[in-house]
Amino acid sequence: MPINKILYILTVCFFIQGCTETYPLLTNTYEEALVVETTITNELKTQEIKLTKTAKFEDEKYQPEIGAQVFITDDGGNQYDFKDNGEKYISTIEFQAVPDRKYQLHIKTADGRSFESSPETLTTVNPIQELNASVETQDDQRGVAIKVVSYDPNRKSNYYRYEYEETYKIIAPKWTSASMTLDKNNVLVPGVNSPDLRVCYGDKKSTDILLTNTNDQNEDRTNYTVRFISNKNYIITTRYSIFVKQYIESLGAYTYYRSLKEMSGTQSITSPKQPGILLGNIRAVDNSKSKVLGYFDVASVSSDRLYFNYEDLFPNEAPPPYVEDCTPFCYTDVISSGNPCTHVLFNDYKGDLERGRIIFFMPALSNYWVYTACGDCTSFSSNIKPPFWID
Repeated sequence: MPINKILYILTVCFFIQGCTETYPLLTNTYEEALVVETTITNELKTQEIKLTKTAKFEDEKYQPEIGAQVFITDDGGNQYDFKDNGEKYISTIEFQAVPDRKYQLHIKTADGRSFESSPETLTTVNPIQELNASVETQDDQRGVAIKVVSYDPNRKSNYYRYEYEETYKIIAPKWTSASMTLDKNNVLVPGVNSPDLRVCYGDKKSTDILLTNTNDQNEDRTNYTVRFISNKNYIITTRYSIFVKQYIESLGAYTYYRSLKEMSGTQSITSPKQPGILLGNIRAVDNSKSKVLGYFDVASVSSDRLYFNYEDLFPNEAPPPYVEDCTPFCYTDVISSGNPCTHVLFNDYKGDLERGRIIFFMPALSNYWVYTACGDCTSFSSNIKPPFWID
């Protein structure tokens, strides 16, 4: 569930007498609040701050808070200004959070509301020691467990948050140079498929809030499963890569993210068991009635990237199922027990062609077809090779 939606649900609970009774989530219960999402890190880069307005329960999109004056100050007398680029606020210069310095976020919206965070300091720096992948069985499902290993001998890290972006190579299993298209007279015209339709790359970012802590351990050591992928998932069929970021969080930030995670898993905001009020570290300066949700997070970060091929972990094993059933098929006037064709010509053929659902398979199998994804991976992914990709 998106953070903005979670925070809006919480706002509804707060404004409707704590949600102690069932209440219909109607648009007329909506009260706008500013939502702040940001993590300032020790990376030397242009830092980002996302400002939005709480969405109505039925809304699918969120309105950005535009035209605000946004800046960060530190106790060394420095000010870092941010400019609105339409989706986020981007720092006008590159900078990084450094140890033993206090940072404070300041926001003044276009309609005159002012907000500021509590002063926050950079957490201890603790790099990822290892990122590895191994075959395991979890919840009766065999697959690949990707784990992050870290260790802080000084026991100053304690609270960890993770994000990842995964990228995977896709090879269309039934690509062929032969193609067929339907002209304006509904006549099949032979052509040639481009080789660029054969190899693609997909990518996804983590959406869950991934947290762990070492408070109940003798050492400040992590071996955290950041991602588990079923061996039936097509994304690991050929070659897979994952880029992981590890944030060391303060107790306040960890508590905030943990509460947010618990809310995202709440079955109903009208149930007797309520998660309570999510308290951040940002407050209204000049108007106590101005509502603000979110957390100004100052955290050290480290990152690592891992690659593996399917055959590295599952040697001599059949690959996972593809996104489509790629068994070649043919069309017939009448389906019968002695006829190898499984699709009805009159009902399916023209419609499938017009919708681009099928492509010609190969001349050796005259009149046999496969679904488009089986021969053209660009139908659901990109054939642009990422600049970081290593084969």
